Amino acid sequence: MPAIEVGRICVKTAGREAGEKCVIVEIIDDKFVEVIGTSVKNRKCNIKHLEPLEQAIEIKSEDPEAIKKDLEKAIA
Repeated sequence: MPAIEVGRICVKTAGREAGEKCVIVEIIDDKFVEVIGTSVKNRKCNIKHLEPLEQAIEIKSEDPEAIKKDLEKAIA
């Protein structure tokens, strides 16, 4: 299983955004990370509700729109 790390692309497995792809932008603690995606709001998410993919992107800035564009390019 790929590591939980900043820049790792994941699929949400629970909640109303289940099935949507997102990227980890910050590791909060051993149970929670902050994620953002094209159709996933920037929010705290339980690691148990994420399925990490092999893909990862480099987080170059704090700008949510720039992160979303990089994510779209990576999953296109």
